[in-house]
Amino acid sequence: MKAVILAAGYATRLYPLTLDRPKALLPVAGRPMLEHLLDRLGEVEGLDEIYVVTNSKFAGVFRDWAASHGAGVRILDDGTSDEETKLGAIGDLDLTIREAGIDDDLLVLAGDNLFSESLAPFVEFGRAKGAPALGVFDVGDLELIRRYNAIDLGDDDRVTFFEEKPQEPRSTLTGIALYFYPRHSLRLVREYLEAGNNPDQPGRLVEWLYPRTPVYAWRVPGSWYDVGSKESLAEADRAFASLG
Repeated sequence: MKAVILAAGYATRLYPLTLDRPKALLPVAGRPMLEHLLDRLGEVEGLDEIYVVTNSKFAGVFRDWAASHGAGVRILDDGTSDEETKLGAIGDLDLTIREAGIDDDLLVLAGDNLFSESLAPFVEFGRAKGAPALGVFDVGDLELIRRYNAIDLGDDDRVTFFEEKPQEPRSTLTGIALYFYPRHSLRLVREYLEAGNNPDQPGRLVEWLYPRTPVYAWRVPGSWYDVGSKESLAEADRAFASLG
């Protein structure tokens, strides 16, 4: 099994913190965010390769970090240098699959998402389903859902409705940037892009997938942090400091 960590954004909302450092390497509880994520990946059985896909601006910073702290992590440069030329999250996922020649089950995560609990049960869930799966979390606020996506599930945890950036959300359950794609489904990433669909926002791939093939949802236990602002960075820092 392989894992891809999406880290090619420029995090302009966090300036000046991210002017010369990628968001995934900002400190949380005294360690780069990415290292907390790698702790979670270390609990996944059968995971033998981890790829971090980033941009040309930050590729060197990631390689310097990997040389001293990221043993076993491969850094991929997507060749872009600004917001105007970026490939988007799904474009970067496709690039990594092709450049790395991935032909295996795949775990996909965002480099700015943090989890308090193990991700091993999620991978076991996806393997048992033998189908694409995503993590879901109850944010408890319908207004917050407008920033994320709205999701409905059937009795078997199969996704029955998914909408990015909903105007009229019906529940507080949202899909997050945590995905399992079995080997046989990887071709669908390229098919999605070749159809001219939006290459950014990884949830849009799920929105396209679920009417075409079964997609299942796993409820993320404990706490989940989506670090997109100085406020959420500070919140994650306090939470992980208390865990330590």
